Formats: sequence, structure tokens, C-alpha cells
Amino acid sequence: MGKQYKSLTSSDLEFIKAQQLFYIASCSHHEVNLSPRGYDSIYVQDENTLLMIDYLGSGNRTARDIGEDGEVTLVFNAFENAPKILRCFCKGEVFNKNSQDFIDASKHFGADMNGIRQIFQFNIYAVETSCGMGVPLMKYQEERPQVRDFALKMHKQNKFDSYEKDHATPPNLQEL
Repeated sequence: MGKQYKSLTSSDLEFIKAQQLFYIASCSHHEVNLSPRGYDSIYVQDENTLLMIDYLGSGNRTARDIGEDGEVTLVFNAFENAPKILRCFCKGEVFNKNSQDFIDASKHFGADMNGIRQIFQFNIYAVETSCGMGVPLMKYQEERPQVRDFALKMHKQNKFDSYEKDHATPPNLQEL
């Protein structure tokens, strides 16, 4: 049976830190965006705040939705050991590369920040857990480095900013 509460518990914090994969969903006045994430890209700041680095390499729907005061949901689920699904319902903030907030938040990550487009701060207003018994058991093998490598390559070739500008909002969605 699921439960909903206002803040992450210590058990939730440990559960999040143990996951190799999570999902981020966002929505404003457009389609619902849903993306899987990994790469140790999430950092638990406290029981109501999560930080996430965002690699260059796709459209920027999460930032668009946050900018339009949209909603964000982060979903963590166990693929190994005991079943569990954890949802964090949030409002977000975007820390752009040139901001002091970005510089301060970047200290929590071990990644080469040259490949990072921005950092999201998620302010949790509700947490929900459910059983997760419908999620299959799977074993983690390894990261796929292609997204990180692509972003760092763009930086080294001085193409990062132009790629980011060209992919700020998906062109076919600008008029929806």
C-alpha cells in the first residue's frame, strides 16, 4: 500500500543514493516530458531538495517546463533487492552555467562540469512510495558514456554554446 508524506525520510535518502537509474517527468502547457537519467547525476541536498546536473545532448524540455512554472516528478524504483517505487513531486529552479548558484551546486558533483548544460534544483513538496512489485528484477552492468562524451567533445570543439542555443526548445514544439 502506498503512502504520501511531505519530506524524504532517511530510508528514502539511502534508497535514492543506491539507484543507478531514475526518471524525470515534467509538464507545463505542453506535452508531458519523461526521460531516464543516470550518470550519478542526482545529489540529495536535504530531505526536501535534490540537485541534478543536465548534460548537453537533447532538447531542453525540463528547463522549459520549469520556466513556465510547471511541475516535475522524479521517480526512483528498485530493480534489485526489495521492491519499491519512490516519487518526488517538485517545483524546480534552473541554475545556468554563469550563475553563482551553478558554481555553488556544482561542488556536489564529481563530473567534468564543462559537459553540463545547467543544474536543476528540485524543491520537494510531496513524496510518495508504493510497492514496486510490478517492476522486473534486473542487474546493473555499467554506464553508457556517450552522452557525457558528446557534451565534453562539444565543449572541446567550442561548439557547446551553439549546440545549446540550437536545442534550447525543440523547434517543432515552439508554436504549441
